[in-house]
Amino acid sequence: MQGTSQRSDHVAPRPLIEILSVGALAANCYLVLCSNTRRCLILDPGAEPERILARLRALEASVSAILHTHGHFDHIGATEAVLAGLPEPVSVLSHPADAYLYEPQARLPGALYGYPLPETLKRPDGPLADGDEFAVGDVRLRVVHTPGHSPGSISLVCGAECVFSGDTLFRRGIGRTDLPGGDEDAIYESISQRLYTLPVSLTVYPGHGPTTTVGEERRANPFVQASEEGE
Repeated sequence: MQGTSQRSDHVAPRPLIEILSVGALAANCYLVLCSNTRRCLILDPGAEPERILARLRALEASVSAILHTHGHFDHIGATEAVLAGLPEPVSVLSHPADAYLYEPQARLPGALYGYPLPETLKRPDGPLADGDEFAVGDVRLRVVHTPGHSPGSISLVCGAECVFSGDTLFRRGIGRTDLPGGDEDAIYESISQRLYTLPVSLTVYPGHGPTTTVGEERRANPFVQASEEGE
Protein backbone atom coordinates (compact mmCIF):
# COMPACT_ATOMS: atom_id res chain seq x y z
CA MET A 1 0.00 0.00 0.00
CA GLN A 2 1.42 3.39 -1.01
CA GLY A 3 1.85 6.09 1.60
CA THR A 4 -0.57 9.00 1.64
CA SER A 5 1.58 11.66 3.29
CA GLN A 6 1.54 15.10 1.70
CA ARG A 7 4.21 17.76 1.46
CA SER A 8 3.83 20.31 4.22
CA ASP A 9 5.88 23.06 2.60
CA HIS A 10 3.98 25.68 0.64
CA VAL A 11 5.28 27.57 -2.37
CA ALA A 12 3.75 31.02 -2.74
CA PRO A 13 2.27 31.62 -6.19
CA ARG A 14 3.68 34.13 -8.61
CA PRO A 15 1.42 37.17 -8.60
CA LEU A 16 -0.65 38.05 -11.62
CA ILE A 17 0.01 41.71 -12.37
CA GLU A 18 -2.30 43.90 -14.42
CA ILE A 19 -0.99 47.31 -15.54
CA LEU A 20 -3.43 50.14 -16.24
CA SER A 21 -1.93 53.44 -17.37
CA VAL A 22 -4.47 55.99 -16.20
CA GLY A 23 -5.14 59.71 -16.28
CA ALA A 24 -3.62 62.66 -18.10
CA LEU A 25 -0.23 62.01 -16.49
CA ALA A 26 -0.31 58.29 -17.42
CA ALA A 27 0.40 56.92 -13.96
CA ASN A 28 0.56 53.15 -13.68
CA CYS A 29 -2.19 51.61 -11.57
CA TYR A 30 -1.36 47.99 -10.71
CA LEU A 31 -3.70 45.16 -9.80
CA VAL A 32 -1.67 42.57 -7.92
CA LEU A 33 -3.66 39.33 -7.93
CA CYS A 34 -3.19 36.03 -6.13
CA SER A 35 -4.08 33.31 -8.62
CA ASN A 36 -4.96 30.84 -5.85
CA THR A 37 -7.47 32.98 -3.98
CA ARG A 38 -8.37 35.79 -6.45
CA ARG A 39 -7.52 38.27 -3.70
CA CYS A 40 -6.19 41.52 -5.16
CA LEU A 41 -4.25 44.61 -4.10
CA ILE A 42 -5.01 47.87 -5.92
CA LEU A 43 -1.81 49.89 -6.15
CA ASP A 44 -2.03 53.62 -6.97
CA PRO A 45 -5.55 54.14 -8.38
CA GLY A 46 -4.87 57.58 -9.81
CA ALA A 47 -7.70 58.06 -12.34
CA GLU A 48 -10.28 56.28 -14.52
CA PRO A 49 -12.08 54.46 -11.68
CA GLU A 50 -14.65 52.88 -14.02
CA ARG A 51 -11.86 51.22 -15.98
CA ILE A 52 -10.21 49.93 -12.79
CA LEU A 53 -13.49 48.56 -11.46
CA ALA A 54 -14.35 46.94 -14.79
CA ARG A 55 -11.01 45.14 -14.84
CA LEU A 56 -11.51 43.91 -11.28
CA ARG A 57 -14.88 42.47 -12.28
CA ALA A 58 -13.40 40.81 -15.36
CA LEU A 59 -10.70 39.20 -13.20
CA GLU A 60 -13.32 38.10 -10.65
CA ALA A 61 -11.04 39.66 -8.05
CA SER A 62 -11.81 40.32 -4.40
CA VAL A 63 -9.98 43.43 -3.20
CA SER A 64 -7.92 43.11 -0.02
CA ALA A 65 -6.73 46.73 0.20
CA ILE A 66 -5.76 49.86 -1.69
CA LEU A 67 -2.14 50.95 -1.30
CA HIS A 68 -0.48 54.20 -2.36
CA THR A 69 3.24 54.29 -3.12
CA HIS A 70 3.02 58.03 -2.38
CA GLY A 71 0.38 60.70 -2.06
CA HIS A 72 0.57 62.76 -5.26
CA PHE A 73 -2.81 63.33 -6.90
CA ASP A 74 -2.02 61.35 -10.06
CA HIS A 75 -1.54 58.22 -7.93
CA ILE A 76 -4.44 58.60 -5.49
CA GLY A 77 -7.04 60.62 -7.42
CA ALA A 78 -9.48 57.77 -8.11
CA THR A 79 -9.33 56.27 -4.61
CA GLU A 80 -12.68 57.65 -3.47
CA ALA A 81 -14.53 56.55 -6.61
CA VAL A 82 -12.98 53.08 -6.58
CA LEU A 83 -13.93 52.61 -2.93
CA ALA A 84 -17.49 53.64 -3.74
CA GLY A 85 -17.65 51.01 -6.48
CA LEU A 86 -16.41 48.07 -4.39
CA PRO A 87 -18.95 45.69 -2.84
CA GLU A 88 -17.42 46.06 0.64
CA PRO A 89 -15.11 48.51 2.44
CA VAL A 90 -11.36 47.96 2.29
CA SER A 91 -8.43 49.67 3.99
CA VAL A 92 -6.36 52.38 2.32
CA LEU A 93 -2.66 52.19 3.21
CA SER A 94 0.15 54.74 2.87
CA HIS A 95 3.22 56.00 4.69
CA PRO A 96 2.35 58.64 7.34
CA ALA A 97 5.08 61.02 6.15
CA ASP A 98 2.88 61.79 3.13
CA ALA A 99 -0.14 62.78 5.24
CA TYR A 100 0.09 66.42 4.04
CA LEU A 101 -0.61 65.26 0.47
CA TYR A 102 -4.10 64.13 1.45
CA GLU A 103 -5.19 67.66 2.35
CA PRO A 104 -7.47 69.51 -0.12
CA GLN A 105 -4.82 72.08 -1.05
CA ALA A 106 -2.44 69.31 -2.13
CA ARG A 107 -5.11 67.62 -4.27
CA LEU A 108 -6.40 70.85 -5.83
CA PRO A 109 -3.67 71.21 -8.54
CA GLY A 110 -4.89 67.95 -10.05
CA ALA A 111 -7.97 69.77 -11.35
CA LEU A 112 -5.73 71.48 -13.91
CA TYR A 113 -5.04 68.04 -15.40
CA GLY A 114 -8.60 66.74 -15.20
CA TYR A 115 -8.38 64.96 -11.85
CA PRO A 116 -11.64 65.74 -10.02
CA LEU A 117 -11.59 66.73 -6.36
CA PRO A 118 -14.29 64.80 -4.45
CA GLU A 119 -16.33 66.62 -1.84
CA THR A 120 -15.15 64.18 0.81
CA LEU A 121 -11.52 63.12 0.59
CA LYS A 122 -10.41 59.71 1.78
CA ARG A 123 -7.46 59.70 4.15
CA PRO A 124 -5.52 56.48 4.76
CA ASP A 125 -6.83 54.07 7.37
CA GLY A 126 -3.53 52.42 8.17
CA PRO A 127 0.09 53.61 8.17
CA LEU A 128 2.84 51.73 6.40
CA ALA A 129 6.33 51.46 7.87
CA ASP A 130 9.63 50.24 6.50
CA GLY A 131 9.82 46.46 6.78
CA ASP A 132 6.08 45.88 7.12
CA GLU A 133 4.97 42.60 5.55
CA PHE A 134 1.48 41.62 4.56
CA ALA A 135 -0.34 39.09 2.42
CA VAL A 136 -2.71 39.37 -0.51
CA GLY A 137 -4.11 35.88 -0.54
CA ASP A 138 -1.00 33.71 -0.74
CA VAL A 139 1.20 36.48 -2.18
CA ARG A 140 3.60 38.07 0.29
CA LEU A 141 4.68 41.72 0.03
CA ARG A 142 7.24 43.81 1.93
CA VAL A 143 7.37 47.59 2.33
CA VAL A 144 10.62 49.46 1.71
CA HIS A 145 10.63 53.16 2.64
CA THR A 146 12.24 55.02 -0.28
CA PRO A 147 11.86 58.77 0.40
CA GLY A 148 13.04 61.50 -1.94
CA HIS A 149 10.26 62.05 -4.45
CA SER A 150 8.10 62.61 -1.39
CA PRO A 151 8.86 62.04 2.31
CA GLY A 152 6.55 59.04 2.48
CA SER A 153 7.37 57.34 -0.81
CA ILE A 154 7.56 53.57 -0.50
CA SER A 155 8.46 50.67 -2.74
CA LEU A 156 6.84 47.26 -2.48
CA VAL A 157 8.84 44.05 -2.88
CA CYS A 158 7.02 40.90 -3.94
CA GLY A 159 9.16 37.90 -3.08
CA ALA A 160 11.80 37.03 -5.65
CA GLU A 161 9.61 38.34 -8.47
CA CYS A 162 9.43 42.11 -8.57
CA VAL A 163 9.44 45.49 -6.88
CA PHE A 164 6.89 48.27 -7.35
CA SER A 165 9.00 51.44 -7.17
CA GLY A 166 6.38 54.20 -7.37
CA ASP A 167 7.93 57.45 -8.57
CA THR A 168 11.32 56.70 -7.00
CA LEU A 169 12.91 54.72 -9.84
CA PHE A 170 11.93 54.57 -13.52
CA ARG A 171 13.43 52.89 -16.54
CA ARG A 172 16.49 55.08 -17.12
CA GLY A 173 15.08 57.77 -14.86
CA ILE A 174 14.29 58.82 -11.30
CA GLY A 175 11.47 60.77 -9.67
CA ARG A 176 11.53 64.55 -9.60
CA THR A 177 12.52 66.19 -6.33
CA ASP A 178 11.48 69.81 -6.98
CA LEU A 179 7.96 69.39 -5.55
CA PRO A 180 7.16 70.25 -1.91
CA GLY A 181 8.72 67.58 0.29
CA GLY A 182 11.17 66.42 -2.37
CA ASP A 183 14.76 65.69 -1.38
CA GLU A 184 17.44 65.03 -3.99
CA ASP A 185 19.96 63.52 -1.56
CA ALA A 186 17.27 61.24 -0.13
CA ILE A 187 16.18 59.85 -3.49
CA TYR A 188 19.77 59.06 -4.48
CA GLU A 189 20.24 57.23 -1.19
CA SER A 190 16.91 55.40 -1.53
CA ILE A 191 17.85 54.11 -4.96
CA SER A 192 21.50 53.25 -4.30
CA GLN A 193 21.09 51.85 -0.79
CA ARG A 194 17.56 50.40 -0.79
CA LEU A 195 16.61 49.46 -4.38
CA TYR A 196 19.95 48.66 -5.99
CA THR A 197 20.72 46.24 -3.14
CA LEU A 198 17.76 44.07 -4.14
CA PRO A 199 18.38 41.03 -6.39
CA VAL A 200 19.37 42.19 -9.86
CA SER A 201 16.82 39.88 -11.49
CA LEU A 202 13.80 41.61 -9.93
CA THR A 203 11.41 43.22 -12.39
CA VAL A 204 10.83 46.90 -11.55
CA TYR A 205 7.26 48.13 -12.00
CA PRO A 206 7.49 51.94 -11.85
CA GLY A 207 4.86 54.59 -11.25
CA HIS A 208 5.08 55.77 -14.88
CA GLY A 209 6.41 54.19 -18.04
CA PRO A 210 7.68 50.72 -18.94
CA THR A 211 9.09 48.01 -16.72
CA THR A 212 12.78 47.39 -16.24
CA THR A 213 14.94 45.33 -13.85
CA VAL A 214 17.11 46.20 -10.90
CA GLY A 215 20.14 44.97 -12.81
CA GLU A 216 19.38 47.09 -15.87
CA GLU A 217 19.12 50.25 -13.82
CA ARG A 218 22.27 49.49 -11.82
CA ARG A 219 24.13 49.29 -15.13
CA ALA A 220 22.45 51.91 -17.28
CA ASN A 221 20.45 54.46 -15.30
CA PRO A 222 22.15 57.80 -16.11
CA PHE A 223 21.06 59.46 -12.85
CA VAL A 224 22.09 56.87 -10.26
CA GLN A 225 24.58 54.15 -11.05
CA ALA A 226 25.76 51.44 -8.69
CA SER A 227 29.13 52.00 -7.06
CA GLU A 228 30.24 48.61 -8.32
CA GLU A 229 29.12 46.33 -11.11
CA GLY A 230 26.15 44.05 -10.43
CA GLU A 231 26.51 40.35 -10.84
